[in-house]
Amino acid sequence: MDDYLEEFVREGEEHVTELNNALLTLESKPEDEAAMDQIFRTAHTLKGNFGAMGFEDASDLAHAVEDLLDAMRDREIEVTSDRMDHIFAGIDAIEACLDEIETDGEVSQTVRPVITNLREVLESGNESSNESTNTEGEGVSAANFDRDAFDIGDQRVVQATVDIAETEMPGVDAMFVLEDIEEAFEIVTSEPDRDAIEDGEYEDRFDMALATDASDVGSEIAQHSNVAEVTVSELRGDDDQAATSSDESAPSDASENGPAASETDTASADTDDDTSDSPDNGGSSVGDIQSVRVDVDQLDELHGLVEQLVTTRIKLRRSVDENDRRTEEELDDLDKITSNLQDTVMDMRLVPMKKIVGKFPRLVRDLAREEDKQVDFTIEGDDVELDRTILTEISDPLMHILRNAVDHGIEPPGEREAAEKDPTGSITLRAERERDRVKIQVIDDGRGVDHDAVRQKAVEKEILEKSEAAEKPDAEIAELIFHSGFSTTDEVTDVSGRGVGMDVVNDTVSRLDGSVSVKSTEGEGTTVTLTLPVTVAIVKVLFVRSGGEEYGIPIKTVDEISRMRSLKRVDGEEVVTYDDTVYPLVRLGDALKVPAETTNGDGMLVKIRDTERQVAIHCDEVRGQEEVVVKPFEGILSGIPGLSGAAVLGEGDVVTILDVATL
Repeated sequence: MDDYLEEFVREGEEHVTELNNALLTLESKPEDEAAMDQIFRTAHTLKGNFGAMGFEDASDLAHAVEDLLDAMRDREIEVTSDRMDHIFAGIDAIEACLDEIETDGEVSQTVRPVITNLREVLESGNESSNESTNTEGEGVSAANFDRDAFDIGDQRVVQATVDIAETEMPGVDAMFVLEDIEEAFEIVTSEPDRDAIEDGEYEDRFDMALATDASDVGSEIAQHSNVAEVTVSELRGDDDQAATSSDESAPSDASENGPAASETDTASADTDDDTSDSPDNGGSSVGDIQSVRVDVDQLDELHGLVEQLVTTRIKLRRSVDENDRRTEEELDDLDKITSNLQDTVMDMRLVPMKKIVGKFPRLVRDLAREEDKQVDFTIEGDDVELDRTILTEISDPLMHILRNAVDHGIEPPGEREAAEKDPTGSITLRAERERDRVKIQVIDDGRGVDHDAVRQKAVEKEILEKSEAAEKPDAEIAELIFHSGFSTTDEVTDVSGRGVGMDVVNDTVSRLDGSVSVKSTEGEGTTVTLTLPVTVAIVKVLFVRSGGEEYGIPIKTVDEISRMRSLKRVDGEEVVTYDDTVYPLVRLGDALKVPAETTNGDGMLVKIRDTERQVAIHCDEVRGQEEVVVKPFEGILSGIPGLSGAAVLGEGDVVTILDVATL
């Protein structure tokens, strides 16, 4: 796929997401004019973009959606959930067209049935729509302006004659110009009418009547790159003309107006980049580019180079004689440069959560309608940023959690009312940054986890013995929903009941060096919490040895390092005490089944942070700490408890990075 087509698809996907969310707002608040205007503009842009790229069927589809929305905007037909279903179906078809374009470079599917359906909804919604009068569509000439024909009050009205620059796509370029003008001014009427202009049916220029109090109309319009020249003249109604009859025959060309120049202004589109540095522009430089688009492949390549640089730095430092003081100083400088470059690249890879959560409101809405439930869905913290790899990976897990919240969590309205709850359920997706981690929660106020049902199913599936299930507290029982193939739903539906989904959540989050937990109160609701690292790959680790092998423990999980201390036994298990708190002891050699080879007395202890796991790890030796490039295990190695990935050291040795939570 060429660069232009790829950019077109990416922009189209953004428009579809914006359209879906704005439509959801309109469905809940039909009187929201801002949402309606945004919807109409976005649908209008989609239509123009498809047409400009030569995808006529997709353009016709977007046009049908636009016409239906236009009728709603003009209050010709009412906004209802049933009609919104048809519009959403049209948006889904547009999204499918974009998917085909991305994959095959063309649209092969038949969208005519969807277009026909939308047209039928429009016609049935207002049988008399063909008889209604559209003032803007009558082709009233801006040059023969009649103020009384328009509801514009006492606003100042000007005529703008716009010359479009030479182009092979007059309709598309004019459409973009009209959209920009519409954002700044109120278009009262035009000659020819808007549809004709957007179809390219004009002779290089067109006239508009604009309602505005701005004095710089000409220069504002002339800024558009598709505009060659703009001529602006004052328009007056009959009363105004009687009072200023001397201006009745004044020509629209500013070069002939002489003293009347204050009422007539001609502006040309400026394409000289040097003017951005002119002292007359108020210190504002149009040429100051604050952001650029970066191809993700190039970003990945840059990230790979930084990983190589970090590894090379490790090799270099380990190969340098400790007595070479000057080289050590140079290495310190290299450390600083590498760290700064690393931080910069990591920041470049950060993407706000809104990039993936934007599609979730539509998902929840459709699921709720499918199951005849009422759900109020809110998103908080969608500006929190995560590494794009992590963000891509957690999209499906979050979708699974939301599906479960709608299907298993939120009750039907009647059941909620019987339980003295609001018939409309609540689901909140919340994200917040906590140091180098991000916590994402899905909170619902539904029926909660039925712990007894989970116990029974766990026994049936032989996950737990009956006595073991009875003894486990509710908090641990709730965690069983992440067990592979576990489901309490007997009926298989399109939403759930297949025993897949939540185990995928657990596996994916664990692979990303994160954790997932669930907290639920029966009758009150459930909270599923995902804790994830902000970035991946390059981490600082503590190197330890056990049985002649070297391992890495992420520094962020380490609380304290000490020599071996006196042991006690509680219920047959070895424990050590820190400040009157008892910590279970995990002997690394035993856990990894490698023979002990203690060279430092009785060995060393690494106490893990309580937030990670309340445990102390015994090893033969602690060798220091260093930043390394961590590659997560994949395939059959990805599920081994206690192991999270591997790192390549300076000598080419591969060191296993430990997962202290499952060790």
